[in-house]
Amino acid sequence: MIVTRFAPSPTGLLHLGHAFAAIVAFQGGDDFVLRIEDIDSARSRDHFIEAIFLDLKWLGLSWDEPVLRQSARMDAYRAALDQLEDLTYPCFCTRADIAREIAGAGDAPHAGVPHGNKGFLYPGTCRTLTAGERQARMAAGEPYAIRLDVAAAAALTGPLTFLEHSRRYAVHPGLFGDVVIARKDLPTSYHLSVVVDDARQGVNLVTRGEDLLPATHVQRLLQALLALPEPQYAHHRLILDEDGRKFSKRNAAVTLKALREAGATPADIRARIGL
Repeated sequence: MIVTRFAPSPTGLLHLGHAFAAIVAFQGGDDFVLRIEDIDSARSRDHFIEAIFLDLKWLGLSWDEPVLRQSARMDAYRAALDQLEDLTYPCFCTRADIAREIAGAGDAPHAGVPHGNKGFLYPGTCRTLTAGERQARMAAGEPYAIRLDVAAAAALTGPLTFLEHSRRYAVHPGLFGDVVIARKDLPTSYHLSVVVDDARQGVNLVTRGEDLLPATHVQRLLQALLALPEPQYAHHRLILDEDGRKFSKRNAAVTLKALREAGATPADIRARIGL
């Protein structure tokens, strides 16, 4: 049985791009699960969750209950983080610190690499801190992130691959550098929570936008480290506006709520996004 999922963040209303992703996932499997990715407590809102349910039901989608909410899963993420303890370290650097170190070393930014550091890979500044230095800075209350030592992790797992549209591709663990997998006040990150929850929900076919294809490299590494099942992947095209840009939650005109209130039908939505 093929299990797919749709996992929106409740930080705004769903738009045409979300409709495409949800319908592709719904049509792509035998069983469809919904997940609310609300680890961003500062921006997540309950009324957006209710709006997600309404929009998806209006589109004719149904899903298994109960709906998993990541905000209720912190113990599971903390347990996964504990398993990775020997491969992680606290990082006290700000983005400005990282940029200055790279500039001082004469390295050019890695433009276009979607690794979450605003155009550059983390140079490993805090990886070499002693245990005493780390403990002292943590005890002093400095903010920090938990990074995965990717080189050590990759040495432990050996070469990995992922299955994308029935073809095998090599995993490049260093694509994101020493990726952040948790923070001082949050025992998870997008990458960690995704792999833990896909395994929990039995998702074995991950359908999502092609802009998230690079994330597969670090997520496969985490799956291997945590001995989690390997899903298949099917990254799909993005729905773009007339200027060739991704739709944004800030563009109220293309939200499903606005389109519905303007008289659009679910069939109109499917026709507009080519489904």
